[in-house]
Amino acid sequence: MSAPKVALGRLLFWDPRLSGNGSTACVSCHAPSAGWGEPDAVSRGYPGTRHWRNSQTILNAAHYQRLFWDGAAASLERQAQSAATGAVAGNGDEAMMEMRLRLVPEYVRRFREVFGSAWPRIEQAWQAIAAFQRTLVSDPQRVPFDRWQAGQRDALSASAQRGHGLFVGKARCIQCHHGALLSDQRFHALDVPRLPLMDSHPLLQVTARWQNLQRGASHADYRASSDDLGLFYQSGLAGDRGRFRTPSLRELRYTAPYMHNGVFETLREVVDFFDRGGGASPHKSPLLQPLGLSEQEKTDLVAFLESLSMDQPLDMAPPVLPPSQALETMASHGR
Repeated sequence: MSAPKVALGRLLFWDPRLSGNGSTACVSCHAPSAGWGEPDAVSRGYPGTRHWRNSQTILNAAHYQRLFWDGAAASLERQAQSAATGAVAGNGDEAMMEMRLRLVPEYVRRFREVFGSAWPRIEQAWQAIAAFQRTLVSDPQRVPFDRWQAGQRDALSASAQRGHGLFVGKARCIQCHHGALLSDQRFHALDVPRLPLMDSHPLLQVTARWQNLQRGASHADYRASSDDLGLFYQSGLAGDRGRFRTPSLRELRYTAPYMHNGVFETLREVVDFFDRGGGASPHKSPLLQPLGLSEQEKTDLVAFLESLSMDQPLDMAPPVLPPSQALETMASHGR
């Protein structure tokens, strides 16, 4: 993963020419100012549509075994491609996007330097973007919990330390949130509340119905504009309905709102939900049980969850994008 490859990926991450109408870049839905996600419950999606899911942060995505809420992508390269070409995301045609890159002299030079090719190829763009994303990781020296784990005993407040005890004990968070990423990287059904916007936003309803129709849901699910079926879209197994990948808990301070549909705006709402034992569905994960947390315990648990983020968010200024240049044509030479 060379520095020139990462630098090229950074440019492409910000470049809206990698979309259908040249208006939607990776950064449009994964903004540094929003924790490398989006501040809205569900992503804005491609113009004229509305995405049906919350835009997850890409911080630390290098460590995931599968990407997207339903595990649809097995690599960052595939994730970049899927986001740029997906009908309600980037909606880009790969051949068209490749030709746009070839009309940018600086890209021609950079792709040749990085990949040795005479002209940019679109699969190389996904590789460069993935290389850039692999650099977007938490710095343990800036994360209070990591400093505490390394022996700096005053790195966590007393409240956060009590919260840690709850996290590994009474609150049972560690059942699904463990390891360096604080995620088991498995899929669970929580039965989170339905996003109210689903009942009032026409474009969101269209997107949800289209999603169900395209990915094998029943006709009843299609007509009802049902809730997101999650892992079912990948497996087709009835038991996977409503199951979503466990997200990392790192950088939570900067990545609200939470859950696959962004229904919770604060960490306290998330804690309240799990304290109730999750949703009411009989098909939810058996790991979810009422916790009986006191108000102070909830406060302490939130304090600990916030300690899993860097002291300051990982910010980054946008690069200056190189301009396109028209091809020389026969007409321009008077022929």
